[in-house]
Order: sequence, then structure tokens, then C-alpha cells
Amino acid sequence: MGVLSRKTSQQPPFLLVNVVPYALLALLVAILVIVEDWAGGTLLIDLGLCGLAAAWMLGMFTLRPGWWERPRIMGVFVAGLLVITAVLVARHPVFGLFTPAAYIYSFTVLRWPWRLLGVAAAAVVAGTAQASGIPKTDALGLTMYVIIVAFNIAMMCGCAWVLRIAEKEEERREQTLEELSRTNRLLEASLAENAGLHAQLLAQAREAGVLDERQRMAREIHDTLAQGLTGIIAQLQAAEQMHEVPEPWRRPFDAVKNLARESLAEARRSVDALRPEPLQTARLSDALADVADRWSKLHGLAVQVTTTGTARPMAPEAEFALLRTAQEALANVAKHAHATRAGVTLSYLEHEVALDVRDDGRGFDPAGLEAGTAGNGASTGGGFGLTIMRQRVEGLSGSLRIESEPGVGTGISACVPTLPVGSHA
Repeated sequence: MGVLSRKTSQQPPFLLVNVVPYALLALLVAILVIVEDWAGGTLLIDLGLCGLAAAWMLGMFTLRPGWWERPRIMGVFVAGLLVITAVLVARHPVFGLFTPAAYIYSFTVLRWPWRLLGVAAAAVVAGTAQASGIPKTDALGLTMYVIIVAFNIAMMCGCAWVLRIAEKEEERREQTLEELSRTNRLLEASLAENAGLHAQLLAQAREAGVLDERQRMAREIHDTLAQGLTGIIAQLQAAEQMHEVPEPWRRPFDAVKNLARESLAEARRSVDALRPEPLQTARLSDALADVADRWSKLHGLAVQVTTTGTARPMAPEAEFALLRTAQEALANVAKHAHATRAGVTLSYLEHEVALDVRDDGRGFDPAGLEAGTAGNGASTGGGFGLTIMRQRVEGLSGSLRIESEPGVGTGISACVPTLPVGSHA
């Protein structure tokens, strides 16, 4: 019976539905040929009904794979088979041996609660065959007939009910397993996301550590070596103005001054060399233009770079943060936005410097960032970059804003104070 409890949405057991009914029918045909009288045409009618039953099963079920997933067609199929079986039983009680076929199809292809109705109808036909030898002309005979039919109905419907309970338990188990599998997939995705974020945070930390060390070295060179050399040059010039340098001292005196100036120039070059790439040889606006130009050549999309306001010196950390924000934002445009235009604007305001990166791409719902979507018009995948951008900018007491709507493009605005907390003038 366990095989009968399978869901009707799955393929029923092959041997049970495609072999057993035909085997029962073949057995009945053999019995009829042996016990029936060929005279009078009764056997031919019974054989014709057996052929009709075989053709009905063959045409409605065996040759129609997948029809067990269509409840209405299977309802018609079982109803037709029950009618044919009832006619056979009415003609000869031996056809009660064919009622298991009606049970098989009722259990395997009918859905609840129609399965209960099909099983009950098959039980009536089977009970009628079993009570065929009981005379029904008196009350006792009718009572016995009703008891036999009722017993068949109760027993088989009870089996159907038990199987239904087992099916529901199996469905609950499968739902639990599915929910567990879905939870595991979400957990794996979260772990992968956390691993990616952790890797980027480590990269950011290393990057920040390298930047801090470079800036520390630059400040040390500027505050000690460069300032000392500047003082030496100033003292030599003051001494030269107060007293004329004797001729024998002129050559070594000039050599000392030139050596001090060359050393000071070398110290300043070292300070400049410690600035982040590509800020080593350019101002922030020029570095942004260079980044945008290289990005345009790589992705075939022109980027308009605009600078407004009066440029003023900034802390290297702030320049570095804005440059990296522009690079990450343009990377998201390339990966997610499908834009036809993009622009970068650097604005020098009274107390802060603002960077805006905008595109006319497909956009997204910023509220979805909390649900795992991200990027300029991004699906999943850009959230790490936005997190890094936000942390980098907010670490300088700045702010990062994201403006976007599906279909209308995206804008990312980063603002940092002119003199962030902890910066060195």
C-alpha cells in the first residue's frame, strides 16, 4: 500500500498501473474461455467488454504519458473504467476480480477528495460482485448485501484516509526539508557575502594602513628633514647677508648651500612620491579626469568630468577617498547600469568637497540594498563596493548619499569636510 500513497503529481508506479490491470484482464479472459459456453454469443459480448476495458486503459492512460497530472482527465478515465467494470460485474460475478484495477487507478491518479469517491465507487462494485450469490428477494438477503457493500466501503475508504494522513505527513516532511534546504542556501549565500565583505574590508584595511604609513613617512620627512634643511639654508643666507664670506670660504660655503638646496628638493620629491597613485603627479581634478579617460577607453562610454568652485588643498586622505569612490562608482556603472551617459562632478564648496557620479542607466530601488541588491542599477554584487565607499567616506566625517529609481539612472554623492577630523594641514 505504501506505493499507493505517492502524490499524483509524480509518475505512478509503472508495474502497478501498466502491468497489473492488463494481467488481471488477461486472467479473466482465460477463465471466461474455459468456463463460458461459446453458444449464444454471451462469451463474445464479455470478450468485447474486456477488449473495451483494455482499449480504455490503453488509450486514456498507458499511451498518454503525463495525463496523470491532469485531474479532470483522470477523473473521466476512472469514472469510465468504473462503469465498464460495473457492467462486467453485472454480467458475470467473476469480473469482481477486475475491481483491484479500479482501486489501483483510484488510489494513484485521483486527487483528494475525489480519490475517496473513486475508492467508494470501486468498493460498491467489488461488494456487489462478492454478494452475487446472496438472494436479494428478501430482507435478510438485502441486509447481507448492504453489510458486505458497507464493509468494503468502510475498509477501503479507511485505507484511503490512512494513506491521506501518510501523504500529508510526507508533504510536511518534504516542506520541512525544502525549508531547511532553502535556509541552508541562504546561509551559504550569507557566508559567501560575509566572506566577500571580509575580504574587501581586509583589503581596505591594508590599503588604509599603507596609506597611513605613507602619510606618516611624508609628514616625518616634511616636519624633520625638510624643515631642518630649510632652516640650514635660511641660516646660511642670513650669515651671508650679515658678513661677507671670505674668499677662501666662498667655494665650500656655496657648496654647502647648493647641497642643502638639492637635499631639500630631494626631500620634497620624496614627500610627493608618497602621495597615492594616481595623485602622485596630479591634483584631484586631474586625477579624476585621468581615471575617467581610462575608464571610457576600456568600456567605450564617454564620461564628462566637471570641476566647480575654487580648488583648494585637501588632506591626502580626503583626496584618496574621493578618488577611490569615483573609481568604485564607475566600476558599478560598467557592471550594472547599462548606461549610455555618465558624468563625474567635483565641487569645491565653502566647508566641504563634494563628488557626484551619475548615469542614465536602468537604476534600482535603494531600499533593496538592505535586501541584498546593490550597485548603480545593480542586482547583487555591488553592495560590497557601496559598503566600502560609505565606510571610507564616513571615516573622514563625511557622508555618502545614493539616489536612484528603476529606469531613471543612479547618482552617488560623496561629501568630505575640507579639513577632516584627524587630518594634518
